[in-house]
Amino acid sequence: MHILELVLICVALALAVSWWLSARVVRQIERGVVFRLGRAQHGVRQPGLTMLVPVVDRMTKVNVQVVTLPVPAQDGITRDNVTVKVDAVVYFRVIDPWRAAVVVQDYRFAILQVAQTSLRSIIGKSEMDDLLSNREKLNQGLEIMMDSPAAGWGVEIDRVEIKDVALPESMKRSMSRQAEAERERRSRVITADGELQASEKLAMAARAMSSTPAALQLRLLQTMVEVAAEKNSTLVLPFPVEMLRFFEAAARGEVTISGTTETGEKRLPGSEADESELPAGSDEPRSEPLLRSGSDAQTASPAPVNGGRTDAS
Repeated sequence: MHILELVLICVALALAVSWWLSARVVRQIERGVVFRLGRAQHGVRQPGLTMLVPVVDRMTKVNVQVVTLPVPAQDGITRDNVTVKVDAVVYFRVIDPWRAAVVVQDYRFAILQVAQTSLRSIIGKSEMDDLLSNREKLNQGLEIMMDSPAAGWGVEIDRVEIKDVALPESMKRSMSRQAEAERERRSRVITADGELQASEKLAMAARAMSSTPAALQLRLLQTMVEVAAEKNSTLVLPFPVEMLRFFEAAARGEVTISGTTETGEKRLPGSEADESELPAGSDEPRSEPLLRSGSDAQTASPAPVNGGRTDAS
């Protein structure tokens, strides 16, 4: 009896040890692929407690979470011959654990290599402007290029994003000058447009004032009121520039004033007033012009006349 009990105890211990060795726990984020005597079983073990045949079965766990894989920066030349350095990031997950464990040795490394080659290929097919401003289209192209080989490995490419595009310093300076020139062009166009609109409004105002002469005087008075409202002692009045030039020339002796009216007013000989004072049909010559320049202005005087003949002295 003691021997039988000992044998039963040994068998129970052996069963307990074998159960302990064959029991496996698969987490929710994993799937199990069982290799029995080296042959992969098509049935994938689901999350929870699973049993294996001791010494015969081996199980490989495959993570089915979304994996974030950064792609190192790749040097390339764009289609418009610009040297750039581009890096990206790939988001993928395993949808077929059996293929990921059997078909490919290391699916992470395989996805990384495909991402690098696809990124270099997309750089060579694109222009620099597309890399900077049209990244959505390039991301879709990268995803399509990577999804074809990854599907055979049981991997699904969730998305691919281009992170950064590094340009040479010379190209950065050129782009900065181009942007500055573009902004300058826009500012000049806007300024010219504003001046054109202002000139059109001023032309309309001038036409309106020309039909009503009093409007110009009212505008002058309004301007004087606006200047006086600034609490200063300076009053600006319009003055004809031609009159200032005449006074300057008279002060330098370049021009003189000759002839007076009966009331003492200075007037131009030969004007309408002089012509009206001459009798009709008179042969008396008209006076010399009012203004003379130089020394001729100082010696010029009306020539005496008598009956149309000059008296000799």
